[in-house]
Amino acid sequence: MAAPYVLDDLFGEVQVYSDGSIVRTDPQNLNVGVQEDGSAVWKDVTFDPIHGIQLRLYKPSSVITNTKLPICYYIRGGGYCVDSRASPGRHKYSYSLASELQAIVVSIDYRMGPENRLPAAIEDGFAAVKWLQAKALSDNPDTWFTDVADFDRVFIVGDSSGGNLAHHLAVGLGAGSPDLSPVRVRGYVLLGPYFGGTERVKSELEGQEGNPWNMDISDRCWKLSLPVGETRDHPLANPFGPASPSLETVALDPILAISGSYDILKTRVEEYARRLKEWGKQIEYVEFEGVDHAFHIKNPDSEASKKMMEDIKRFITESSNN
Repeated sequence: MAAPYVLDDLFGEVQVYSDGSIVRTDPQNLNVGVQEDGSAVWKDVTFDPIHGIQLRLYKPSSVITNTKLPICYYIRGGGYCVDSRASPGRHKYSYSLASELQAIVVSIDYRMGPENRLPAAIEDGFAAVKWLQAKALSDNPDTWFTDVADFDRVFIVGDSSGGNLAHHLAVGLGAGSPDLSPVRVRGYVLLGPYFGGTERVKSELEGQEGNPWNMDISDRCWKLSLPVGETRDHPLANPFGPASPSLETVALDPILAISGSYDILKTRVEEYARRLKEWGKQIEYVEFEGVDHAFHIKNPDSEASKKMMEDIKRFITESSNN
């Protein structure tokens, strides 16, 4: 009998073999330290003991305001197949969100494909915000939040697949997130959200030669994360697919959608913002020239990344009083 051979390999992190076995290797860069300037502190917490899923909490080392701090959920990307809240790029970004935004940051992990296909990750996203509700209602509150966190000002920020997940949270929780009381989500920030579809769109057809996030990687991630046999028009991938429920009558909190001009997902993000705006939703689209997918992770100190942080800060300020 021939030895099993590799059918799919994502960055050496996930390998799918011909016999159906899956080998997942922790990326080596998880052991690379991140230079921390002392402006924030952090700790890990298990929010789903059944599946052993953790989140990482961050808060500023010193608070420069007399008011309670907003809570910012950060949902990292990875094509629903790879990466971790603990990878250096994700850790550094969460750290900077806490210090720059003066916010409590909740950076979540979630189950990934192909071992745990969608909607597992989206279910974990809902479980993570319900975990916060339990903290808000607890008779024995976590000192991390006591007298510091404003449960009435929660913002959900997601990039790539995390942006896709944030979209599904926005739809599922609805405007004002009534089922989360006393926790209230005020707005969503979608950074290059990972949307798909079987029909190619302009930015996918044009592409950008040399981009690490390309159509081959994107297609393979969808193949390994969507339910077996489903296409990229599945409602979890394509919000405007033939089987997707209409968003026209869905009440949504404010959304800030961001894309880079070189991102292969740009056209899908533009279309998402355009359609929602036509349906009367409060959504703003911002595009950064000359940058690729997840530029804020690859080049966190670039001018575009700094400007994006200012846009997020502005959005939080403007949406806090809605």
